[in-house]
Amino acid sequence: MADSSSPASGQISGVAERYASALFELALSEKKLPAVEKDLGRLDALLAGSEDLTRLVKSPVFSADEQQGAVGAVLDKAKITGMVGNFVRVVAGNRRLFAVPDMVRSFRQKLAEHRGEISAEVSVAHKLTADQTKQLKATLKGVVGKDVALDVTVDPSLLGGMIVKVGSRQIDTSIKTKLSSLKLALKEVG
Repeated sequence: MADSSSPASGQISGVAERYASALFELALSEKKLPAVEKDLGRLDALLAGSEDLTRLVKSPVFSADEQQGAVGAVLDKAKITGMVGNFVRVVAGNRRLFAVPDMVRSFRQKLAEHRGEISAEVSVAHKLTADQTKQLKATLKGVVGKDVALDVTVDPSLLGGMIVKVGSRQIDTSIKTKLSSLKLALKEVG
């Protein structure tokens, strides 16, 4: 999810896990995994591109009816219908919209496992190009020995570089971390 307030390294809540499992099982049984994956990707992009939508999803101030109405209008305008459209409307009716970003992440992890891939959470300062994404996947495949499904989050606060988490392994090459380390080292010297 491209939301810098929920870091890629964060835990997925039980609520998000249960909803994602239900959606995954339904999509699998209905043979609609590719369509659901595509629509969830579009929903994820909408959330990443709109602070207002993110605020609506995360804010407890809005009533369930207000959230359902607003999210329904967004889904209709974006032409996200079918299983994902219905799913998000149910989630809104149950006052669980705040967990949608984690639901998307959990669904992607389940899909990667189903395909025999391993999921990698990647935080980058700027959106990756298609070539950079391809190179990163190839590099990670060489390290872990399996195809890798990337869940990329754009976090401008990193300034540059990236943070990659695969399973329990994390590689942090962000400029933000390097500057923090340098700042700490300079404090110890002075």
